[in-house]
Amino acid sequence: MNNLYAFGIGIGTKNNTGEWLEVFYPEPMLAPSDELAAIVVACLGSHNGDIEPSQEALAALISALLQNGYNQLAETVTALKASSKPVVAIMLSTDAAPLSVPQGYLKLHLLSHRLVKPHQTNISGIFGVLKNIAWTNVGAIDIKELPDRVLAARIQGTPLHVDCVDKFPKMVDYIVPTGVRIADTSRVRLGAYVGEGTTVMHEGFINFNAGTQGPNMVEGRISAGVFCGAGSDIGGGASIMGTLSGGGTEVISLGEKCLLGANAGAGISLGDRCTIEAGLYVTGGTIVTLLDDHKQVSGKSKARDLSGQSDLLFRRNSVTGAVECLTNKTAVELNSTLHATN
Repeated sequence: MNNLYAFGIGIGTKNNTGEWLEVFYPEPMLAPSDELAAIVVACLGSHNGDIEPSQEALAALISALLQNGYNQLAETVTALKASSKPVVAIMLSTDAAPLSVPQGYLKLHLLSHRLVKPHQTNISGIFGVLKNIAWTNVGAIDIKELPDRVLAARIQGTPLHVDCVDKFPKMVDYIVPTGVRIADTSRVRLGAYVGEGTTVMHEGFINFNAGTQGPNMVEGRISAGVFCGAGSDIGGGASIMGTLSGGGTEVISLGEKCLLGANAGAGISLGDRCTIEAGLYVTGGTIVTLLDDHKQVSGKSKARDLSGQSDLLFRRNSVTGAVECLTNKTAVELNSTLHATN
């Protein structure tokens, strides 16, 4: 058996010392067939890790793929072989944490290609693996090499434009998932899972290892680790608490048909059909007054005790200032016209 957890072959960018900066995988694969795995192992000579195949090895792989009917993949490898960019192949036998830049990028591609959902692939330690990069109009540049590149470009009369300095590039430079609208593409990172029918407006943001089932409206922030169920609406300026900073460890999720009002926030998970009114940020320690016996609770409670429950409406009493929770009588319905992508 030559079964693999994942496989990808792509081209990328290295710095002047030969370190990988980024990798593009045209056709990342999750659990390729045993037959395909055997072909790749036989031609490239390994069953786990990073390989920078020779031209001869690539030629052998192309031939074997054609002989066994993998014509589309053979065309992709042929195009990669003809490129002037360095080629790398990744074969992962297990879902282990990424140990290299090419492995990290393969995991991010799996997410943005919708082959796995957030938390369904191990990306532990990816921040320590990826390099901080200047993302420019001519591609990725190592930060240490940027001053020399800027000077050379100015002398040649073709100034560099630095779009951002980050470890993660924008998703659409690598993959544009089907059936989505993204008003400001810089606000969706590679490694985001953007489900069919999702609209991300200009102030919307989706981090890596986070996303939407689709269809969804995103006008606020979906932090790393957060996943939103179908039909949920993240209002303008709203925010969902992540785990990248601040010491938080709880993974937050939203169920289906939830609504975060404008400038609202969720620091607890919501079940289905929940609403947090505009301007209200509900954290785990928020004291909530319960106005009915929904879910057999009454009186006062910390919001974390309601985490993950469905059919809840959180609101602030405009007279007393108390945060109240009661049974949600309605569920949000998205505007189908806004989510049409054709």
